[in-house]
Amino acid sequence: MSKENNLQKTLKSRLLSPAGKGLGDVTTQPLVTDAGVLGWNLLREDVSLPVAVLSEARLQHNLQWMKSFINTYGLKLAPHGKTTMSPALFHRQLEEGAWGITLATAPQVQAAYEFGVRRVLMANQLVGKANMAIISRLLQNPGFEFYVIVDSAKNVTQLGEFFAHAGQRLNLLLELGVAGGRTGVRDVATRDDVLAAVARFPQSLALCGVEVYEGVLKEEPAIRDFLRLAVRELLTLEANGQLHGERTILTGAGSAWFDLVAEEWTGLAKGWNSDHPSRPLDIVLRPGCYLTHDVGIYKAAETRIHASNPVARAMQTSLLPALQLWAYVLSIPESGLAILGLGKRDAAFDAGLPIPALHYRPGRDTEPTAASAEWRLTAMMDQHAFMQIAAGDDLAVGDVIVLDISHPCLTFDKWRQLLVVNDKYAVVDAVETFF
Repeated sequence: MSKENNLQKTLKSRLLSPAGKGLGDVTTQPLVTDAGVLGWNLLREDVSLPVAVLSEARLQHNLQWMKSFINTYGLKLAPHGKTTMSPALFHRQLEEGAWGITLATAPQVQAAYEFGVRRVLMANQLVGKANMAIISRLLQNPGFEFYVIVDSAKNVTQLGEFFAHAGQRLNLLLELGVAGGRTGVRDVATRDDVLAAVARFPQSLALCGVEVYEGVLKEEPAIRDFLRLAVRELLTLEANGQLHGERTILTGAGSAWFDLVAEEWTGLAKGWNSDHPSRPLDIVLRPGCYLTHDVGIYKAAETRIHASNPVARAMQTSLLPALQLWAYVLSIPESGLAILGLGKRDAAFDAGLPIPALHYRPGRDTEPTAASAEWRLTAMMDQHAFMQIAAGDDLAVGDVIVLDISHPCLTFDKWRQLLVVNDKYAVVDAVETFF
């Protein structure tokens, strides 16, 4: 997808809809194929605020950073698409070498497929006939490669019967879990029941490998033990002749601990592939939030990674926060309080409130400057944010506050489109989301 097509499709869809949060007045704009012709610039107030904004330079930096990290370890990348649910961004990740895209639900898989994604790892259970029917329809295309995780004999039986009736074969990954965690088998007996159920459907089910999500654990020693267990389980499955399919998959790594997964699993594929030339092993990491990063929970994870991971240290650069929100000061109703035109419908608030980063006064300033370190959000309502200020601060109604965020997943899902800007805050692209 070209940038021009992204913007053109966004404008067309918005012209057919009354919704237009975070855009300029599209009803007066031509449908252009060159983003530069549009001429919007945030500093000229060409765009309605609040708006969600992506930095083109930082997106590209983060794409290259993760590509270099993954390639150094000799692994594969299938970024979790539920972070952005933006096919335009999926394609940028694929163009920078991603092996595939990870998704969490059948409708998400369908959305990615309709925009041309042809290799998907669904890091979730596929339960229910309607969800199975979506995947079955997509599998009618022999060029579509799909993997889904299982952790119960009941689910395996449901899948086996459904896809046997459809005359199709579904690729499965055995999910391992931990006590108190999320999904995944907890014990040997449950694992054996799952494997026995898979064996009853040799024509409709193919076990292709092992999946884990280590993010439910919080301490490094426990995470490393869990990752080593996954390797042992994979080797046991292979030794027992229980793995089938054209390739073998070992996959894990959310956005917080991908460095540990890389360290523990690097090198395994080389030995495997020399012994199994007809059925290669793909070790697939699934971080999604790296693309935009943040200044909250994933910034904290990055600090740890750079302190302990030799590859990250050697790269001498860091992931950069690429997603910001722009909002007006709506009111200064009392001393020490400013109300911003931004709320829970616009930004994540589950992992910390947005953080004021820049301040800009239209008509006076030529560019944004650093926000006061004393300004902080104390609460958000649906459409309003409460910002603590000091008496005498240089702040006025109509000023713009640019905010950084924590947890990009729950900011992206508030927006039907996000604008991409260059270093001069000119709009150069737009990407749609499909949550």
